[in-house]
This record gives sequence, C-alpha cells and structure tokens, in this order.
Amino acid sequence: MSLISANSSAVQAIVGEPEVVEDAAVAEQSPAWNQLKQAAIAIRELQVKDGSIPEAAHHDAARELVGAITAAIRALAPAFPHDAAYLTASVADFERWAEEGFGVPDFLDSLVAFQPQQHRIDGIRHLVVFPMYTQNGSSERLVEALIVETIWPEFIAALEAGDYGNKLFVSLRLVDFTPGYDTNSAVLFPETVAMREIPTFTWGAIFQDREAARYRRVVRAAAEITNLDLPERAAAMLDDQQMAEKTFVMWDIIHDRTHMRGDLPFDPFMIKQRMPFFLYSLEEMRCDMTAFRESVKIERALAARVEAGEELTATEREMHDYAHLVQYAVIFDRIFRFAITGTRTRNYDAVGGQLLFAWLHQRGVLHWTDTALAFDWDSVPDAVVALGDAIDDLYWHSIDRPKVAHWLAAYELVRGTLTPHPASQWARGLSDEILAGAPKGYTDAVMDDEFPLSMFFETLDKKMKPVIESTVGIRGTDD
Repeated sequence: MSLISANSSAVQAIVGEPEVVEDAAVAEQSPAWNQLKQAAIAIRELQVKDGSIPEAAHHDAARELVGAITAAIRALAPAFPHDAAYLTASVADFERWAEEGFGVPDFLDSLVAFQPQQHRIDGIRHLVVFPMYTQNGSSERLVEALIVETIWPEFIAALEAGDYGNKLFVSLRLVDFTPGYDTNSAVLFPETVAMREIPTFTWGAIFQDREAARYRRVVRAAAEITNLDLPERAAAMLDDQQMAEKTFVMWDIIHDRTHMRGDLPFDPFMIKQRMPFFLYSLEEMRCDMTAFRESVKIERALAARVEAGEELTATEREMHDYAHLVQYAVIFDRIFRFAITGTRTRNYDAVGGQLLFAWLHQRGVLHWTDTALAFDWDSVPDAVVALGDAIDDLYWHSIDRPKVAHWLAAYELVRGTLTPHPASQWARGLSDEILAGAPKGYTDAVMDDEFPLSMFFETLDKKMKPVIESTVGIRGTDD
C-alpha cells in the first residue's frame, strides 16, 4: 500500500467531531484525545525534518488531519479553561499552516499564548500541541500532543516564594503523549517549537515524574549490583513515586535558577557557543552542587530551630525532610545514572557523574571495598560541598581570565580528579600552534571520550545497561 493510500485510510478512520470534554481529570480517556493523538501521529508520517510537508500529493490528507486535530482541540478546550487563549491560538496556527500550503510550521502565536508558569497549582492540567523537537528524543520538528499535570506541593511554593524564587520554573507530570516523548526526553522547552522568530522565553518545564521513575528503577538496581546498604530514608524513596517526584522538584527548582546566579563569567553555559564539552560538565555540576549545598543549609537551619525548642509548621517539616532526600538524589542519580547513560561521545553529563564519584572516593567518604559500595554519610555533605566550592572558585577567578585560559583552568580542575585518555593532547599539553591560535583549535583537540570510564564504571555500565535502556519512555505509573 502506498503512503498516500495508507494515509487516506488513516484520515477516514480519524476524522470526526468528537463530543465536548469538560473534565481535565479524564481527558486522556476521551474520544477527543484519542482523535487528537491519532491525527498527530498520522500527520507526523507526512512531515520532513523541519516540520513541513513538501509533497503536494500529501496535502489533501494533511488538511483532513489538521481538521481532525483542530476539532479535537476545540472539543477538549472546555476542560482546560486556563489555557483558553493558547488553545484558540493553536487552532489558528494549525489552520494557517494548512492554508499556506504546509511550509515550515510557525507556531509563535500559540507559543506566546501558552503560559504554564502562571498556573503553578498542584494537580492542574494542560493540553499541549506543537510541532517541535524533543531533547534527548527526536531532532525533527514533528507534531507532538501531550496532556500534562502540574506538580507543585506547598513546601515548593514556600521555597519559591522565599529565598529560591524562580518564576520561569514549571514542574510537570506526563499523563499521555505522542511518540516524541516515548523517549528519554524529560523536558518541555519553548525553544524546541517551530516558530518564525525567537521570543523572550518565560518558562521551562521538567517532567519530574519521568526523572523520579528513572531514578527509582536505576538506583534500586545499582544498589543491588554494588551491594550498597541504602539509608532507610533513601530506600523509602525508591518505594514511593510521589516522594521521589517531590524530591526532584526541589532539586530542580534550585538547580535551574543557579545557571545565571553567582560569581561567574557572562552566560557560563554558553549554549550557542562551541567549546570543550567538559565545560558543560562543570556548569551542570555547579548547579547540582548548589542544589546540594542549599539543601544541606535548609536541613541544618530547620534542625537547629527544632533543637532550640521551636515547633516547625507542617510545610517546614516537609521542607526539612525533602532537603535531606535531595542530597541522596543528587549523589545517586549522578553516580548511578548520569555517569553511564548515553554514548561516550562528548557526554558531559557522564563526566559530571564520574567526577562526583571519584571526588568522594579520593576524599575517603565513598568506599568500594570487597565488591561493596559504602558511604561515610556523616562526612559526605561537607565533601560534596567542597566540590561545589572548587567549581565556584574556578568561576570566580575566570571573571578575570581570557576564555581559553578559563578552559585550561577548568581542564586542570577535572584532571585533578579524573584520569584523561592516554592519547589526550590536552593532558600532554597543547602545542604552541594551538595555544596561539583560535579557540576552535582548542575544542578540536578535545577527544570525544576525553575522560574514559574507570574500571569500576566499565563494569557497572555492562551490568546496568539493560536497566537504563528499559527507562526509555518511562512514566511515573510504570513501577
């Protein structure tokens, strides 16, 4: 059967005027959502990488599918009254795309109208439909449709209203989704949407349920493989999805706000600049170490008040408990998942996990003895904070350094703990030609796997690979 015939059959099966849905809590079970999801999946088959549908022979089928999508959005819209302006704009963007002949899609108007950060209420849901790529998923700007639910417990609201303000941060739970999210992608970022120009972005969302579910599955398996005797509260988090979700919300709200805070050179992450990948490792670790440090600070401050005879509110008690859990999450997620997830090609998250493990091991607070992993938990917080301090010191000094000098200093910080590849030009010392040349020469000299896995991680990787691969597309209800 040809693609045109197949899509004609698909259109006939999908197109319809579904009944109006008025309850977001059951939207994913409705015929309208099923129509929207199936029409989105069908139109993806007609799109090319930039999101357009260049084959004129496919346009009739595409128009029918757009009609099915817009009819479904209209039917679902009453269940999402807080998104009324966005959903109206979404219908208009889809209709304009069809009227203009299915060129590169432009969903700027509906993107600007979508403002989930204005509705950070625990349990509130959103219907999200855009042509977009998905980070750690698909690089193609295909139509994606999602139903998502906000995670916003009271203690997080209190943190955000206090010392950890982050008006851009949105925490979500995946309810149902199209194939672009049946992947490792755990974020919803506005910059991934197909649009004619880039606006000022006002939000960024992370699917904490996916992060938490992956963490629970991976850490449970890794603890068994390494014979790690988990602390009681760390073990409890592996058995409680909601507890893990809240922990990741607290971690990420502090991490996210850290990217542009502190004594640091302008835009340290430099997403649009090409630079040695270990710089990204240090920036992500800086933010994680800040989340760890602040969690230690919060836990100790609240504990001191209790010791002084004060009675904490219910929200403060929850804040205290989750501050402790964040510390476990940062350590175990970085060591057990980040260090061995993905390829060995410029994998900056992996280097960050390797760095944390080696840093703790070399300071005698992490032990791999008699094929069992153990931590000196009383000493771990100060050792982790010390890594954050070392990165902060690097940044502070780099305010006064040229860019490439910062790169060289950053490399020395990493190589002071991790062993570079024996063939590394950076480890041997860059040639005068490279040192006197453009920054591109420095970056080109970095090996794809500049800091290979240690023997510990090589073995752990082989044992953990099936577990990590099983987390693709995971959602919070899977365990």
